[in-house]
Amino acid sequence: MGTYFGTDGIRGAANTELSPELAFRVGRFGGYVLTRERQGGRPRIVIGKDTRISGDMLEAALVAGLLSIGADVLQAGVIPTPGVAYLTKTYHADAGIMISASHNPLGDNGIKLFGADGFKLSDRLEAEIEAFLAADSGADRAIGLAPRPVGSDIGTLLFFPEGAQQYVSHLRSTARHRFDGLRVAIDCANGAASMLAPRLFEALGAETIPLANEPNGLNINEGCGSTSPDFIRNAVLERKAHLGLSFDGDADRLIAVDENGDIVDGDRILFVLARAMANRGRLHGNAVVTTEMSNLGFEKALQERGIDVVKSKVGDRYVMERMLGGGYNLGGEPSGHMILLDYATTGDGMLTAVQLLDVMVSEGKTLSELTAGMTAYPQLLLNVPVQQKRKLAENENILKAIRETERRLGDAGRVLVRPSGTEPLVRVMVEGPDERELPAHAERIAATIRSELSYSAV
Repeated sequence: MGTYFGTDGIRGAANTELSPELAFRVGRFGGYVLTRERQGGRPRIVIGKDTRISGDMLEAALVAGLLSIGADVLQAGVIPTPGVAYLTKTYHADAGIMISASHNPLGDNGIKLFGADGFKLSDRLEAEIEAFLAADSGADRAIGLAPRPVGSDIGTLLFFPEGAQQYVSHLRSTARHRFDGLRVAIDCANGAASMLAPRLFEALGAETIPLANEPNGLNINEGCGSTSPDFIRNAVLERKAHLGLSFDGDADRLIAVDENGDIVDGDRILFVLARAMANRGRLHGNAVVTTEMSNLGFEKALQERGIDVVKSKVGDRYVMERMLGGGYNLGGEPSGHMILLDYATTGDGMLTAVQLLDVMVSEGKTLSELTAGMTAYPQLLLNVPVQQKRKLAENENILKAIRETERRLGDAGRVLVRPSGTEPLVRVMVEGPDERELPAHAERIAATIRSELSYSAV
């Protein structure tokens, strides 16, 4: 991670850490780095956002920076992150920009950049943009770092509201079956999926129960969305739905709930999709790419069915790197980021949901029946707020606490401690055969982290 870029773009508190001044500079220098090799014609960049109140402010600053280098901007409005990636590639744009902090609370926002191929940027390109941002020391210096065309060469802003519908049409085309007879509760997180997800599943024949689909700029992820699964769980049980779908603020991840109210996380969704794709001969390399956070039960369930599990570092960009490097077409994380490379260039919650329902219809089974072949090991995840997460790896007292916990768990358990790439948190995951022992193990490590990394409750 660099000074500005984390594991998923640039993220921070809107109007302070992520200020409009920074957004303007990202527009200028990010736009320049991603468009400077264009041969002829004006650069073209797609931009979208989620429903946060700060989105308009940051969009205006980004657009101003992009127009100042002579780029034309296609303004797609409120749209999921994977929608921006899809439109960037489909319309042969030079780059795509999404303004969103995903599952983070309202006060945060973020900037995600995509190349012309619809993929997130490489470390090399992010480092190059960081170098420009570091070299920029004000307006005079900025003139020399990136072009400032005048007159008719200044960029233009083009409204592109039809882009979202074209993205939904693409998702609809990936379904092999209609969903008639299925009653689906849909938690839109008051985010980017609010207008699109109900429309998509209704077009495919499902009876929908839209929830958290009235964004007002302030209620994104508030007691809803993929990080608050009890919300959709209660709705499924109360409304007797066949399943529930819960997206995050920018709809690039999915957590589901089966007809019994049991939560179906990313591991279980991957299990269902991998088995179905393998049965159809569509699983490249007969393998799934996942991360260190995946449950041991997930790995064993796939291995029992002859499907290999390939591990990457935590973060969907690292999952993608392993997929592209190994020629795989399915990967994801327990948090609900699923990458289906046959149809998309980034994680896509709505696409994943379409494929999940398609398997249900194809096999004539409920979601609980589809997930019955996987038994998860007990797992506990603690998020520990810190002030100095970058010092985690070098702290001997924390490493000692981790080693001691691993010794106590033995071969039947696992410990994974890592800094969040998007928030000021350290994540502590403990997995083992005895669920009753996990809280004590996790808290022992968490307490050491709080003590060593200047924890503050403020």
